[in-house]
Amino acid sequence: MHELRELYQEVIIEHGSNPRHFYKLECPSCTGHGYNPLCGDQITLDLKLENDIITHMGFQGQGCAISIASASLMCESLTGKSIIDAQNAFELFHSVLTADAPADDRLGKLTVLTGVREFPARVKCATLAWHTLQNALE
Repeated sequence: MHELRELYQEVIIEHGSNPRHFYKLECPSCTGHGYNPLCGDQITLDLKLENDIITHMGFQGQGCAISIASASLMCESLTGKSIIDAQNAFELFHSVLTADAPADDRLGKLTVLTGVREFPARVKCATLAWHTLQNALE
């Protein structure tokens, strides 16, 4: 278990330091803005949609390693997925972090963020990008 926790920390540090999809999209279909007043994290998320499929995602912002890593992993996981798949992923991710639902294989790489639920103050950091996604899709 200790080795697994270290691996998770390494992935979070890697995505926090070298985030994927960290750029502004030209002519996005929709944009969402997220802000966590507890720690000052801010994210702007751009999406390109074609026939209800998320074809491209990009984000910009500043924040702690957890919020940046979560945005990076979310973009990596949801690019190419349908809006319905993205909303289902949001529900699953959110329930695992906030309601102690068991993590399962459907989370894929996002499993690395499930350890955050042991630190309730950091759950908002991990879910900021996801709430920003919901805001963008509305």
